[in-house]
Amino acid sequence: MGRSAEYLEARIGIGHEHRAWVEVDRGAIAHNVRQIRSLLSPRTRLMAVVKADAYGHGAVSVAQIVSEAGVSGFAVATIPEGIQLREAGIEKPILVLGAAHTADEVEAIAHWQLQPTLCTPQQALLFSETLQTSGRSLWVHLNIDTGMSRLGTSWKKALDFVQLVRGLPHLEISGIYSHFATADSPDRTIMDRQHRRFRGAIRQIADILDRDRRPCLHLANSAATLADPDLHYDMVRVGLSIYGLYPAPHLRSAADLKPAMSVRARVTQIKTIEAGTGVSYGHQFVAPERTRIAVVGIGYADGVPRNLSNRMKVLIRGQFVSQIGAVTMDQLMLDVSDIPDLQVGEVVTLLGGEGDRAISADDWADQLGSISWEILCGFKHRLPRILT
Repeated sequence: MGRSAEYLEARIGIGHEHRAWVEVDRGAIAHNVRQIRSLLSPRTRLMAVVKADAYGHGAVSVAQIVSEAGVSGFAVATIPEGIQLREAGIEKPILVLGAAHTADEVEAIAHWQLQPTLCTPQQALLFSETLQTSGRSLWVHLNIDTGMSRLGTSWKKALDFVQLVRGLPHLEISGIYSHFATADSPDRTIMDRQHRRFRGAIRQIADILDRDRRPCLHLANSAATLADPDLHYDMVRVGLSIYGLYPAPHLRSAADLKPAMSVRARVTQIKTIEAGTGVSYGHQFVAPERTRIAVVGIGYADGVPRNLSNRMKVLIRGQFVSQIGAVTMDQLMLDVSDIPDLQVGEVVTLLGGEGDRAISADDWADQLGSISWEILCGFKHRLPRILT
């Protein structure tokens, strides 16, 4: 699990030109894909969710890794995210989960051969009318709202929605899907209710669908994929678990996942302060005794939450070290009194492992009352992504 500081220096090979970086373990991502695929039947495809720059891991790199590991396609949130993958040479299907509402967006989707999500009859009419001009056709996915109360047409109107889209020129239904609101909860009441609604909608639609061109049915996110094979249908949409994290503690036994992201930075200065000396903005920390501190070149502008100030620990040489004072925009401070020979330039691990110790996005999320998704997506692009 962990890696020593010596290993990091030798393996990363980035010298001292980066003050901080995000490290992405391609082997862990490939391993996680294999673990997830082992839960699926041979007929069930795996779609990798790579929106939000692959949850901060780097969308293009992740897409290339998981393509080789056997995913069938990708899900993104926005049209530019889909274009980025196409420009990088990704040829597999790309589903845009977000809604498009202008003719320009429709034309961009058609040009780049993305697969849009249609949420309403009005949106479907816009797509068909816009495509009439170019003569192009698109494969589309229909979003059925079964209880998320976000995008999509109500399950009660699913039959009418499908009938409308089937009758429109230039649109071919590639998939029909819904999204769970509570799949990460041990209490399955709401999830089961949504599943019943989805099944009911599909039963109504079944008689009007072409049997030889039946749309792909997909419902399960990471949590549902880990929770119950009855939710897998023709395809599952997996994001968080590809990156090695579990949507909830009770799902940990479902698969052996390995976190793919580590966040590391370098010590930029070391100094000793006397008892009574304040540290950082607002002097939220005042040294109770003579203290050796290290300044590290990473801060909240890079994605380290300021609310972790005086609460977080990092790893140096495999041992835990306390952060002190307010986390600033570009830097933070550590109490390194227990490492008297620490040198400028040494590696500090904020997330990830060293030796037999590790700090996870879940640890930060628990401290903040947040979720691991938010932590992963928070690391900004001024931190280079280094594949290992």
